[in-house]
Amino acid sequence: MAKLEGIQIQNYRSLKNVILGRTFDFRDNEALSQIISIIGPNGAGKTSIIDAFGFIGDCLRFGVEEACDQSHRGGFSRLRTQNSDEPIKFEIYFRGATNTRPISYTLHIDMDENGVPFVAYERLRQRRKGQSKGWPFSFLEISNGKGFVWAGESTTKEEGNKKEEVELEDKKLLGLVTFGNLTEHPRIVAFREFLEGWYLSYFLPDLARGLPIAGVQKHLNKSGDNLANYLQYIERHNSIKFSHLLKKVSNKIPGIKNIKHAKSEDGRLLIEFYEEGYEKPFYAQDMSDGSLKLFAYLLLMADPDSAPLIGIEEPENGLYHQLMEPLALEMKEFSNTQSGPQMLISTHSPYFIDALAPGAVWILKKINGLTHVFRLSDIDNIS
Repeated sequence: MAKLEGIQIQNYRSLKNVILGRTFDFRDNEALSQIISIIGPNGAGKTSIIDAFGFIGDCLRFGVEEACDQSHRGGFSRLRTQNSDEPIKFEIYFRGATNTRPISYTLHIDMDENGVPFVAYERLRQRRKGQSKGWPFSFLEISNGKGFVWAGESTTKEEGNKKEEVELEDKKLLGLVTFGNLTEHPRIVAFREFLEGWYLSYFLPDLARGLPIAGVQKHLNKSGDNLANYLQYIERHNSIKFSHLLKKVSNKIPGIKNIKHAKSEDGRLLIEFYEEGYEKPFYAQDMSDGSLKLFAYLLLMADPDSAPLIGIEEPENGLYHQLMEPLALEMKEFSNTQSGPQMLISTHSPYFIDALAPGAVWILKKINGLTHVFRLSDIDNIS
C-alpha cells in the first residue's frame, strides 16, 4: 500500500516549521512508521497537525478558498501563523510501494490583494525511470496558475512523452484536480488517489446511535453516522465473515459476551449486544459512548479495502484507561498487515504509547507560541 514517508508543514497555525519523517529537503531523515502517535500538552499543536492533513484533503476536494473557510478554520488569515506574511506551505514525501521511486509534492497557498486564497505554487517531483541517484525531475510545476506538466511516466521525449505548457483557469483549484483525472498523467492520478483516500475520524457516538434508512455503504464515514449501513454492506457481501467479525469484536469489548444482528421490518440492520448478566439484548441506542467508540474502531480495522492513511484524534476519550494498550496493539497489528494503512493518532494516554516503539512517538512542545516536534527515540536512553 502507498505510504507517507514524511511531511513538512510551514506557517499553518502554530506550526511555523514542523517536519515529521523524511521530506525532499531532509531525505536523510528516517521515514515515518506505519503507526504514528503524537503527544503533548493541551494547546501544543496536536489538533493543528491532524487538521493540517484534513486541510490538504479539503483543498483537493473543494479548492483552497472553501478549505480555508470551513467553520472550524475561519479563513486564511486565521490559519496563517501570526506575524507571518509567507504562504502556508506543505511538502509531502510519498512512495506508491516499497520498490517504487518516491514522489515529492510541494504546495504553497497565499492570499491575493482581495483577500482570496489561491494556489501560489505547486510541484510534483520524481527521479526518472531507472535513475536511483541524482536530482529528481519536476513533472508538474505551476506558479500562479501557469507552468508545465509532463505526460506519461517518464520525462524523456525519446519514450514518447511530451512537456505541455499549461494555464489554469481557476487558481483556487489544485493542478492535481485538473491533471489527476487524466489517464495520460498516471503519476499524478496515483498521487491524487492517495490524498483523496486519507481518512480522518471524527466519530460521534450520538450520530452512530441513529437508525439510518436501509442501504449499504462500503466504508465507515468520518462521523460514524452510517455505522448501520456499513455493517449492512459487510453482512450482505459476506454473511459468514460478518458473523465471525461480530464474534471477534464481542471478545474485545468488556462486559459483552456476544453480538448478533437482526433485521427490522423495513429492512434495516439491527445490532444486538448481549451483555453479561442479561438475557435480552441491548441496541446501539443503549450502549455507552465508550463501548460504541471501541466497537466502531474495531470495525474500522476490519475494512478489507482500508484508506491508505487513517487519522484519529484522542481515541481515549470515553474509554477506560486499561483498554488503551489493547487498542494500540490492535491498531499496530492492523497497520502492519500487508494491506494495512498508516495510522496517525493524537493522544494523552500513556497506556496507548506504552504499546508503541519509541520511533513511532512524536512529542510536541510549544515555545514562544510556536510548536516544536521531536521523536521520543531522539531522547538519550529512551530506546
